[in-house]
Amino acid sequence: MENEDTKKMQEMKTDLNLLLECLKYQMDNSASQKEALVTIHSICQQNSDAGVYFREIGGLIFVKNLAKSSEHSMVKEAALFTLGSLAEENVYSQQTLCTSDLFEDLVLFVSNDDSSTNLKRMSVYVILVLVSNNRCGQTLVRETGCITVLAELFRTVLSKHDLNLLDNKVFQNYQLWSSVCSALCACVNNPQNDENQIFCCSLFPHANDWLISCLKPEIIRPLCSFIGLTLANNTYVQKYFVSVGGLEVLSQVLVHLESDSYKTVSNAKLAVVVTKTMDACIADNPTFRVILSKYHIVSRLLALLTHESLDLEEKFSIILALGHCTEDCEENQYDLFKNNGLPLMIQALTDSQNEELHKAATFVLHNCRKTSEKVSLSVRDYSFDENKAKQLKDTNAKEKNLEEYWTRAKEILHRIEQLEREENEEKIQRENYENMPFMKKDNTLKHCSTDDTKAEEDKDKNQPGELQGSVSGDVTSKACADDNGVKTLLQSTNPFSGQKMTLRKVSSSRNQSLHEKTTFDKKNFVSKSSDHVFKYPVHVVRKKRQQSPVTDPFTLCSDIINKEVVSFQAADNCTKILKYRCSGCISVGKPLNSRNFSKLLHACPNQCDRHKVIVDAEDRYKSELRKSFICNKKILLTPRRRRQLTSKSTIPGERIMEPFGKTVSVR
Repeated sequence: MENEDTKKMQEMKTDLNLLLECLKYQMDNSASQKEALVTIHSICQQNSDAGVYFREIGGLIFVKNLAKSSEHSMVKEAALFTLGSLAEENVYSQQTLCTSDLFEDLVLFVSNDDSSTNLKRMSVYVILVLVSNNRCGQTLVRETGCITVLAELFRTVLSKHDLNLLDNKVFQNYQLWSSVCSALCACVNNPQNDENQIFCCSLFPHANDWLISCLKPEIIRPLCSFIGLTLANNTYVQKYFVSVGGLEVLSQVLVHLESDSYKTVSNAKLAVVVTKTMDACIADNPTFRVILSKYHIVSRLLALLTHESLDLEEKFSIILALGHCTEDCEENQYDLFKNNGLPLMIQALTDSQNEELHKAATFVLHNCRKTSEKVSLSVRDYSFDENKAKQLKDTNAKEKNLEEYWTRAKEILHRIEQLEREENEEKIQRENYENMPFMKKDNTLKHCSTDDTKAEEDKDKNQPGELQGSVSGDVTSKACADDNGVKTLLQSTNPFSGQKMTLRKVSSSRNQSLHEKTTFDKKNFVSKSSDHVFKYPVHVVRKKRQQSPVTDPFTLCSDIINKEVVSFQAADNCTKILKYRCSGCISVGKPLNSRNFSKLLHACPNQCDRHKVIVDAEDRYKSELRKSFICNKKILLTPRRRRQLTSKSTIPGERIMEPFGKTVSVR
């Protein structure tokens, strides 16, 4: 393998030596020299080491001198083309050729009227190669006046009135003009050269005329590349471009191309190119973004973003331009809201996995979130009717609360479930109280109080305009333990700013009902209604009257019960009933289980009807269970032991030993 590589290398060196000799000894034969130069170019393109070797044997300098001294145009063209290809492939060849003498020779070739169009084009190609990624070449092209000649070609080589590319002569001039645009782009950028940018900005008025008069892709693409690279990261050049009307011209071109983008795919692609150029102009100057709002560029970009023919890179350029348009510009942000730009940004985040695209979309969303309040305050400065203004305010409020909803949705759901469980427990407690004999007396009064409260709540709900808007608030709860009950504090959504709400919860104790009252304020009010999203707790009093405050119906019933109990205690005929109340009823709320609850009921001298049925059922169940155990023991034991066990099982309180060490209590 190494022998083959060595053999090929040796053959390549031999060929280059022979070709160089051919160039030296065929000075009178221009055709042979042209063929030799083309062959050298082909060999160096196939093998990078060939270019290095050709430079080492002096071939690069010889071809340079040949391009200057030859009298034949086609030899000059072939020599310049070979020099350009060698410098493009090897940076050392580029540095070798990057001299003021060569630039001066190239200026002569380009500025000479007798030079053919193809010779001028090859000269511009060499200039392009020498200044690309080479600051030294950018400096020499300015100092030698080469950039001035290029600017003159940019203005004069192509006619705006006769642009028929099917014509051979016009097409050659167009190729020269396109090469000049590429050379100027290399002179001002990569690396960025501020001096060359300032010089090239004098060509902006001519570029604007081209953009207005011709919307062909062959013209727009080179112009947009030249404009974008010339004003990139240069505030002075950007201001000059805007002062000569360049940004407005780009906006008009973008509007026209976007309108025709659904007819042809090429117009959509071309609109993206114009978008990149426009973005380079406004990226560093927030004041220029207002100009774009006159042409509603944001809505155009959003419509262009939905085009199916665009790839991820093109969509990224559009979203990045949207980010620069909406940054610190309220007019463009309103256009984004109005044309459903936020859903498109969210869709871009969810549909694509491209990291750069995600950053651009996040940039747009951050701009809208940051200045949404300012947009709502400056609604009166815009020229749209009151319905649109109201719609904008509602949209801003919803966007402002969007993050709160997502972060607290789980917490709110958990609180609601907890409240529902507590409400069910309270219903069970109230049913226990209603089953008591002295509760039946107050049923009429209880229903009356409940009806009054419900009527007042319905009155609050029917008030117009009080419960409109979106939900905004913070739900928190705090529980604290007490000897006889549990009280729960819930901070919930309040549709009235600064209004107090009262939550009461009633729990039973052994001889009295415990009720707690908690008052809280809602300070940070954003939205106006939450009835359509969350249900209020049952015991919430929605509105307080200063003269006759409305209390919770269950609290009112509890107070009536306490009064009745006191009145019963005063009477002799009720003392016994109140003294011996059912232990199962008054102990609800204590930590009871299946072990101590049975003992508690059996120890109670006065059982209510419900617990008495429970005790009787439990006794019957244990009796049947005891009989089944005795039946099983009779099968395993001897007749004598069986009779003893039968006689003992009839004694209450005895414990029967099972075969596996378990015991059964016999009552």
